[in-house]
Amino acid sequence: MADKLEACRAMLRDVLAPLVERDGGELYLVTLEKKKVKLHLGGTLSGSPAVDVVTERILIPAVKKVHPKAELEVSSGYTVPEDAERIRPDGKGD
Repeated sequence: MADKLEACRAMLRDVLAPLVERDGGELYLVTLEKKKVKLHLGGTLSGSPAVDVVTERILIPAVKKVHPKAELEVSSGYTVPEDAERIRPDGKGD
């Protein structure tokens, strides 16, 4: 299971964070567990109507590819959940 969690974290850093940041968004990892992944979208995606499209067309397929049994929960807004970790393409968090 640790391999799936590490693969998911790597995919977030190497694939999704660059896509989200390209449009001025910010990707946060709130929870990464055996059966649940919680992400938060900030920056230009804070409360944006595009969050639903990004979630359905990009985030869900990408997470399911590396962590098929995980339930994905996505929030957005200017207020970042406590203990959330900013995922950056360079691998450096906030």
